[in-house]
Amino acid sequence: MIPLLSANANAGAVLTIDLDALRSNYRALCSLAGGIECSAVVKADAYGLGIERVVPALWQAGCRTFFVALLDEAVRVLAVVPHARVYVLNGLFVDNAVHFLESGASPVLSSLEEIREWQTTCRSSGKRCPSALHVDTGINRMGISEAEFAVWADNQRQGTDISVTLVMSHLACAEERNHPMNEIQLEKFGEVQRRMIDTPASLANSAGSLLDPRYHFDMLRPGIALYGGNSLLPCSIHLKPVVHLAGRIMQVRDVPSGGGVGYGATWVARRDSRIAVVGAGYADGYFRAATGNRSGPAAYCSIDGTNVQVVGRISMDMITVDVTDIDPDRAARGKFVELLGDNVLIDDFAQFSGTIGYEVLTNLGSRYARVYSGA
Repeated sequence: MIPLLSANANAGAVLTIDLDALRSNYRALCSLAGGIECSAVVKADAYGLGIERVVPALWQAGCRTFFVALLDEAVRVLAVVPHARVYVLNGLFVDNAVHFLESGASPVLSSLEEIREWQTTCRSSGKRCPSALHVDTGINRMGISEAEFAVWADNQRQGTDISVTLVMSHLACAEERNHPMNEIQLEKFGEVQRRMIDTPASLANSAGSLLDPRYHFDMLRPGIALYGGNSLLPCSIHLKPVVHLAGRIMQVRDVPSGGGVGYGATWVARRDSRIAVVGAGYADGYFRAATGNRSGPAAYCSIDGTNVQVVGRISMDMITVDVTDIDPDRAARGKFVELLGDNVLIDDFAQFSGTIGYEVLTNLGSRYARVYSGA
């Protein structure tokens, strides 16, 4: 068996997750919140960065409420911060309400059917169990309709077996500051909040938090902003990159003018060139769509702050980078190239790949050597 001398020594790329930067971003969002609660969305394994490391760091920074998508994720959160309040956005599945009681997590109820199931379960347990109520204000995805909410709210006056500790909705177009849907949803949710005046209300995700204080209500629910994404909006606070991905140069090749690089020879050298072969590819979440053979610009990497272009097709295990203009000592076998970090933001790479920062983070590969700094 080969001894594991160092995870870094055996990996094609090293993923460093900066927990100090994560805590800094959370505190910056708290300052934006202006005294209301700032929660944290940690679904999808904390956006690919690891629930077991991210959640305790956020707890240390003062976060007490977390949102996940699935009950299994809630169980993982509560295993590391047992006193947290955890809401499960996907709500109840058929026949799993009792598992929520066992776990201590709170479902986000999005239909009258779910409400009835939760009522029955709580009644059987003899407890008024906490939950959140999701009202759809226009995204037409999850959430009870406005008409259903009106009926439910009227029935609330007659008492119930459940305890609604949060009423929430989700913005559909918050990444576009002037989109008319934002004002429409704000007005609709304001009506919901007025019917539930004694219950904390939450509308703003990361983008909603940056829109306008009118969207803040009683709780912010940032996700991508915590991890250094900009949510496509100009940001009034400083958010630091949390993810730093460095790929190892495995080989440097001389390619003569006219020589093709990679599958299909889609990139042809226009001059005598030096090409660095880097140990990460689409199997690691470095998207093939970022390859340098499209009509738009290709992705770039960074060597000591100098941008270098990705050339040729991105393959499963490697990418190729033009280092012709870089000092050979800085771009030599064994050196590292920044794939994501201070100089290559996740949103920049997402743009080159025709996607969004959320997808970049949640597709970070399992083959990287993972290092947590600021633990």
